[in-house]
Amino acid sequence: MTSYAVALLRHVGMGPDIVAYLEAIDATLAPFGGRFVIHGGDKEHLEGAWEGDLIVIGFPDRAAARRWYASPAYQAILPLRSRNSQGDVILIDGVGSDHRATDILSRPAM
Repeated sequence: MTSYAVALLRHVGMGPDIVAYLEAIDATLAPFGGRFVIHGGDKEHLEGAWEGDLIVIGFPDRAAARRWYASPAYQAILPLRSRNSQGDVILIDGVGSDHRATDILSRPAM
């Protein structure tokens, strides 16, 4: 099942480190089948308070997403981003095309 690395980044200091990070990240994704699905962009605010930029990177499965994040290539560039931004990053699985909202009612309680 497709899995996603999702980041909500705030206060990104656009400077040489972030430019170097952006120039290098695509090469770290390729060996794991990763691709950008959302990378910031123009938002239309509908509800609540939203501060920051949403980044979503799709992977074939959770194992590939974990291997990418832990890879030496990504770990080498990660400080370029983390030193120059604040944010939250998670891995989360997608749902199938037949998913319905009520499907979550049968999940075990967390």
